[in-house]
Amino acid sequence: MSGIVLSSSVRQNLLSLQSTADLLSTTQTRLATGKKVNTALDNPTNFFTAAGLDARASDINNLLDGIGNGVQVIQAANTGISSLQKLVDTAKSIANQALQTPVGYTKSSVTSLATTGATASNLLGNPDTAATRSGTVVATLATGSDLSAAAGGGFANGDTLIVNGKTITFATGGVGAAASTTDATTGNVTINLANGAGPANTTTATLKSAIEGIVGAGSTFTIAANVATITAGNTTDSIVLGGSALSKLGLTAGTTAPTSTVTGKTLTIGATGGGTATNITFGTGTGQVSTLNQLNAALSANNLQASIDTTGKISITTSNDAASANIGTIGGTAAAFAGATAAAAVADPNSQATRTSLVNQYNNVIDQIRTTAQDASFNGVNLLNGDQLKLVFNETGKSTLSITGVNFNPAGLGLGSLSVGTDFVDNAATNKVLASLNTASTTLRSQASALGSNLSIVQTRQDFSKSLINVLQTGSSNLTLADTNEEAANSQALSTRQSIAVSALSLANQSQQSVLQLLR
Repeated sequence: MSGIVLSSSVRQNLLSLQSTADLLSTTQTRLATGKKVNTALDNPTNFFTAAGLDARASDINNLLDGIGNGVQVIQAANTGISSLQKLVDTAKSIANQALQTPVGYTKSSVTSLATTGATASNLLGNPDTAATRSGTVVATLATGSDLSAAAGGGFANGDTLIVNGKTITFATGGVGAAASTTDATTGNVTINLANGAGPANTTTATLKSAIEGIVGAGSTFTIAANVATITAGNTTDSIVLGGSALSKLGLTAGTTAPTSTVTGKTLTIGATGGGTATNITFGTGTGQVSTLNQLNAALSANNLQASIDTTGKISITTSNDAASANIGTIGGTAAAFAGATAAAAVADPNSQATRTSLVNQYNNVIDQIRTTAQDASFNGVNLLNGDQLKLVFNETGKSTLSITGVNFNPAGLGLGSLSVGTDFVDNAATNKVLASLNTASTTLRSQASALGSNLSIVQTRQDFSKSLINVLQTGSSNLTLADTNEEAANSQALSTRQSIAVSALSLANQSQQSVLQLLR
């Protein structure tokens, strides 16, 4: 071909035509692929940058499947928790039925001896010990001795002794006057220290008569071994003393009331049905017990309750919560309970048969809790059976989330099968089961909250990954995609240009065609 000689104009037009053909080919390729950068030769920078963005988008897109599976694993666990919560609620319903079932026992009880006069508002009953006041006399006043200071006694003219509101006055009256006189209106007594043949021969017998007359029938006043003692005649009268001469008998002013043998006595009962041992002191002092309400308050911590009948007998029985328990050992110093032994609790066959049926129903629910926890899996991962879920969120593997599973079988929830004759036998046993169920409910709610938080995180990262993929792909497209409108216009222009180049080439060859005509 080197022997062929083309004119300059032909060659120029031919080169222009070839260039146009190349540009047209490039434009058609861009229109066909939609990209302006198809190879590294088109634009090395854009090509490799776009390739990196596409590669990252592809890597993240591959992770989306794992993230999507993770979402389903969490949702499967959450579905399992919802079912477990319903089963626990069913178990609670069964336990509440047990609480509503008749108590199931003739309860253990003990009854005291009767306390005279005891009522619900006064367990101490009627006083059974008369009021007594004693004291060591200052002056020696042996029975029968003179009372006046002149005779070595302790009382002087004008001394007073007030007994139960009545005043005994000591006076130096005349010899031969009455040993004592009583005012008919006031009941006050005057004792004549100068009564009798001598100037001072009134004896303690006179004082004894005056005091006993004031205190009441059956009362006594004695001086023995230099100790003066006043004792009321019955268990209803008090002794009230005062006056300037009171100290000469070694006595003090104030009131002494009758006392009860119950006051100050104790009652102890050993721990009953898991309760706290009882230690009671009867009386009206701080921390002591004198009413039925106070007694019940003291017994409640030991699962016991008390009542009193019209004869003053106190009956103590176990509460409904501890109906199956026997009252603990009874002790103390209270005479009414001395030697008392509590009767043992006796099961009611009909009620216990009902409770046995409830135990069986409960155990069926526990079995369903076990199988439900085992079935709450997705793709072989079960967060309710102790499995662990690890999710990777980025292409480097540095952004991860690990979710540690839990064991929500009955044991993991603190639940277990019940035993006939041990569980649901009374309210206390039933309440223990209910307490475990309430704890299980709290545990399930807490785990549901944790799973919800993790699910929110995973779904947020899932949406983020999708958005990031879109950003990467958009960035890649911006670097490589062709403007089809522009390329279509280029194609049209190049086609026109190519037609013009062909025409130009034809014109360039016309001179040679003229020579050809001459040769013809």
